[in-house]
Amino acid sequence: MSRGGRAPAAPEYLAPFHAAHRRRARGPGALLYDTRDAQFVRLEAIARHCPLAGLHVLDVGCGRAELLGLLLERGVVPARYTGIEALPWLARAARRRRYPRCTILEADFVKEPERMRVGADVVVFSGSLNLLPSRQFYRTLRQAWDAAGRRLAFNYLCSPREAGDPWLRWHRRRTVLAFLRRSGAEFRVHDDYAPGDDCTVVMHRRGG
Repeated sequence: MSRGGRAPAAPEYLAPFHAAHRRRARGPGALLYDTRDAQFVRLEAIARHCPLAGLHVLDVGCGRAELLGLLLERGVVPARYTGIEALPWLARAARRRRYPRCTILEADFVKEPERMRVGADVVVFSGSLNLLPSRQFYRTLRQAWDAAGRRLAFNYLCSPREAGDPWLRWHRRRTVLAFLRRSGAEFRVHDDYAPGDDCTVVMHRRGG
């Protein structure tokens, strides 16, 4: 608590989630998605393009562990799932699902990037980078790639058309591609689910 008993202000990148919580947003709205389809089409792109079965998956900004629920519905069973979630009400909701071999850590991955070092084979971000300005966006990706044993999968807004709300941030494809080439990783870029507006990237270690 800050001086006078008042709780400290939320970081700028978390403030829209706190606002949604205060207005009692439910379902996709609590995660700042307009519809369930807008959320799940991105999760499905990661599940389709990034091998996850039998691996330790770290879901950064996991919300209510929707990715794990989707994987299990499709018969894709990770060896272990670890979720990181900064918002306590979402972390509690994820734990209440009582998924097997699932651990939920309550932490802010921007302030505490070391919490991503859990020995995961694959690190995943779905939607959780969309509120980060460029400096934090690329710094987080570098830290996540360092923490990933085999692969890093993430999506990002690649057009201002999808970044209509003032808190959303988009990133130019050519700048992201330049970052990927400098990383030394092999990578694939997919946008078949939202042509021109949203991209999914899967990075993997050379020879892996």
